[in-house]
Amino acid sequence: MVRKLALLLSVVFQPLLMPSLVFGVLFFGVPQATSIPESFKERLFYLIVSSTLLIPVVLMLGLRWSGMVKSLHFEEKSDRKMPFILVTLFYVLTTYFLKQKTELDPILWQGMAIITVSVVLLTGVTFFWKMSAHMTGFGGFLAVVGVLGIYFPSLDLAYLLVATLLLGGLVASSRLYLEAHRPAEVYFGLFVGFVTCWMGFMWIYGF
Repeated sequence: MVRKLALLLSVVFQPLLMPSLVFGVLFFGVPQATSIPESFKERLFYLIVSSTLLIPVVLMLGLRWSGMVKSLHFEEKSDRKMPFILVTLFYVLTTYFLKQKTELDPILWQGMAIITVSVVLLTGVTFFWKMSAHMTGFGGFLAVVGVLGIYFPSLDLAYLLVATLLLGGLVASSRLYLEAHRPAEVYFGLFVGFVTCWMGFMWIYGF
């Protein structure tokens, strides 16, 4: 039972979900965070979800069915390289596409660029070490919520921050329980994701 719950948490709150969560909060949770018209936010959100979550997931399934990777859990370091490189490519292309839309709030491409930097760092480390992608994503999301809480003090983001901390702790515990990572890999992933997105979003909002 515990193992099934750990697997469920690992699958549902996979690293590819994090950009969708970040922009979901920016667009709908803290609408003041961007100057994008309300009527346009939904379409942009679907675009980001498609390019950073749905298409990469389909691609991962294709790699698994073709036998290029042994498991979608990527237990072995060798299984992680090609999927991570392909995900990085999609994130870079998404950032480039958003940057070309000069009529939109620059936070779109800047936020996506910062997320992409964390993915590039994760991919680079993957060639030498098995850093936790789950916790890199959660670290980044936690940093974004923290920055928004500082920049928009009138909004009560305490519940979201606590929920993120609790959920991140559960996912980290799941990864350790499943023996997918050692503690150092989990902690370092959290550190890389948090520091990258904290510094990046602090820069965006001009701190």
